[in-house]
This record gives sequence, structure tokens and C-alpha cells, in this order.
Amino acid sequence: MANFTAADIKSLREKTGAGMLAVKNALDEADGDQAKAIEILRVKGLKGVTKREDRSTTDGLVTAHVDGGTGVLIELNSETDFVAKSDKFIELAEKVLAYVVEAGQSDVEALLAAEFDGKTLKAHIDEGGAALGEKVALRRVARVTGGSIEQYMHRTNPDLPPQVGVLLGFDGSDQAAAHDVAVHVAAMAPKYLTRDEVPEADVANERRIAEDTAKNENKPERAIPKIVEGRVNGFFKENVLLDQPFAKEPKKTVGAIVEEAGVTLTGFARFRVGS
Repeated sequence: MANFTAADIKSLREKTGAGMLAVKNALDEADGDQAKAIEILRVKGLKGVTKREDRSTTDGLVTAHVDGGTGVLIELNSETDFVAKSDKFIELAEKVLAYVVEAGQSDVEALLAAEFDGKTLKAHIDEGGAALGEKVALRRVARVTGGSIEQYMHRTNPDLPPQVGVLLGFDGSDQAAAHDVAVHVAAMAPKYLTRDEVPEADVANERRIAEDTAKNENKPERAIPKIVEGRVNGFFKENVLLDQPFAKEPKKTVGAIVEEAGVTLTGFARFRVGS
């Protein structure tokens, strides 16, 4: 009979996050040797990773780190909200975030292939998923810079970790105004900061659609240019942060609000889990 106690089982469960039966079987197989049992659990757990590769990861969380004028935002996905709210998953997310901050880059593929603590980030994530019994995936990473960074994390469900995260880079001293804009970004989901950031091809496509629509509506030929410009401006108001009506004061644009506050926006990132 293997030489281990209930305390050994408890200790190994805390170290690995594996279930009681899996831990007991691993200790049996390892004849009570904890290090060997951990290796057994890792091997058996990672065998399950391949089976989980095609599973959908639509739950999870967003988390962020701000240090001076740099902010990092990540989205880590799980298969279920049950796992997303677990302490083990939240700990894994913080471990991944710490590495991403240290790595200093945003390319997810490059980050997953990079090594720390003797193995790749993907291996760390896969092992975490194995312990949780679900596929876990790093979906997105964003970095935002500015004189200051405002962070806003929103819980769409009070029982879950944050599902919407915003980082807003800005120059200026009005922190309250920056916070209000970060909340606005969370709610209104702009895609671009300024009109200049919108790809020319997208603007041309919107202009073509607006013109075709006006013609199909039998609008007077002389009125079509003005109608097209109005509809393209409507596209900008929907997608460009500085052009959007400010959520707290819709008669003013976000651009007008930050100008009044003496704030210049330098960039933003917004993630919503699964979208």
C-alpha cells in the first residue's frame, strides 16, 4: 500500500488543482512520492489538452496592469463561466498577465511561443487548463501608452470576474474626465480614436453604400452628395470615439468633452469577453 496520508492528498490538490480521485491515483502510482505524482498528473492532464483543442472558449475574463504611462490588457478564455470565476483560473490569468507585462509585446503567437520558467507560455496555459479540466486560451493582448492611463473593468455579472475591460491613454490632469470617457468606451464600443485611423477602404465602402442607397431611394440627384456626406458622418459618429455623442451628455461629442477638460486622448483598448 502506498505510503501517503490525507494531508498529502490535500497538499497535492492545492499544488495542482486536480480532483481528489486523480490525486489519490497519482500518489498510488508514485508510491507516495509527491514530485513523481505531480509529473504523473501533468502527463495525464496534458494528454487531455489535445482532446480539448477544438472546444469553444467563449467565457473567461479580462484583466489589466497599469504602470505609469503604460497599460496592458489581456483576455483569457475558458469554456464555461464556472471555471472563469474559479480561484485557480483567476490565479492563472494573473500569472499570464505578469508574463505578458514583462515580455513587452502584444503579438499573441510570439508570446505563446516564448519561454519562461523553463517552458513556453502556451505550455503554462495548457497545464493550467489541464488542472481545470477545460481548454484555456489567451485570445488578445493590447498595450496602451500615454502620459497617464485610466483603467476601467466592468462586471456584466456580479458573480463573475470582469467581462469588459478598457484602458485609456491620455495627457492632462483631469482624471475624472478620463474615467468618464473610459466608462463611455466600455458602453459604446468605439473602434477607432480618430477619423484618420479608419482605413480608407472602409470609408470608401461606406460612401459607396450610402450613394447606392440614396439612388435606390430615388433621392434627387442634386441632393445625393449631401446625403452621402451625412451618412458617412453617421458612420464616423458610430465608430470613432472623438466623434461619438458622449454617453453622459449626448448633446456634446467625446471630443468636445475632453477639449473642455484640457485632456488629449492618446489611445485606447477595449475587450469584451467572447466578442
